[in-house]
Amino acid sequence: MYLIKRVLKLNYHELFKTISIVHKKTGKNRLWLFFDIVNCGIKYGAGYSDYKLNEFYNLNGEQRATYVTRGINNRLVAMLNNKDYYKYVEDKSIFNKIFSKFIGREWIDINSTSFEAFSGFMEDKHTVISKPFSSTCGVGVKKHIKSDYANLNAMYDHLKEKRSGLLENYIIQHKDINNLYPHSVNSIRIVTVLVDGSANVIYAFIRIGNDGRFVDNINAGGMAAPIDLNSGKVLYPAFDKNSKYYEKHPLTQVEIAGFKIPYWEESIKMCLEAAKLIPELGYIGWDIAVTDNGPLLIEANHFPGHDILQMPPHVPDKIGMLPRFRLFVKNI
Repeated sequence: MYLIKRVLKLNYHELFKTISIVHKKTGKNRLWLFFDIVNCGIKYGAGYSDYKLNEFYNLNGEQRATYVTRGINNRLVAMLNNKDYYKYVEDKSIFNKIFSKFIGREWIDINSTSFEAFSGFMEDKHTVISKPFSSTCGVGVKKHIKSDYANLNAMYDHLKEKRSGLLENYIIQHKDINNLYPHSVNSIRIVTVLVDGSANVIYAFIRIGNDGRFVDNINAGGMAAPIDLNSGKVLYPAFDKNSKYYEKHPLTQVEIAGFKIPYWEESIKMCLEAAKLIPELGYIGWDIAVTDNGPLLIEANHFPGHDILQMPPHVPDKIGMLPRFRLFVKNI
């Protein structure tokens, strides 16, 4: 049934676009590529995006079988996460209440806040961030600078009119991470699985903004690079969604590979502790910001993306992340 649904909902325009891109890159026959993509979908649960981004066309069968594909990621979510508990991480106001110990910043629901309460909240703040209560990939996140408005009344009216949702003070990131790219909070994604009450970190990477944008998400023009779990150092150059790699950040010229994440041990400890607060959600991607005083939780994702895991040349041995998951998750 899953395969039938995928065939019916498949974006054939993007499929044939992918075939054209891979054909131009490799010279492989278009018809061969079509049937190879179909085979990878049936055999490994790989979508055409997996095929292109993870370069399945350069992998043999044994190597392909080690990759976390879209189908396998869906299975992990279904096995480990109870849909009835999605709301606890999807709704940012509920999330902030449950994980208040790790939030480390003030916030209000602007939609239900009086002007007097808003005025008190803004008294010691220059810049704040607004977020829709349910959004992902940085969609709808906006920065608001108090001095850009004629007065607090104008700012309040604007935020209320736009139904801006959650309002929280702007995070000042650690000076070393700010040196990488100063226009966004460059967040760390740490993915955990909780099985039989035991929380474990599967992988981690840093996301870095680009092109002057104030969000770092790879789907919004940012870049990403994997982090060594033991040392907290960035392992390889960063990449973006267009498969472009960056040894140095184009804006700051800071070397990316080898960069040491501050407060790494504290970040790991925080995510492992947070993973146990909602045991019904056993597969979570935690987004954290590192400040001069330590790590803070930004949000959690009950459907961690899989496409960032295994981009070449971040997997020089051409072995994907599935063996890592199998250390903790059985029958996957």
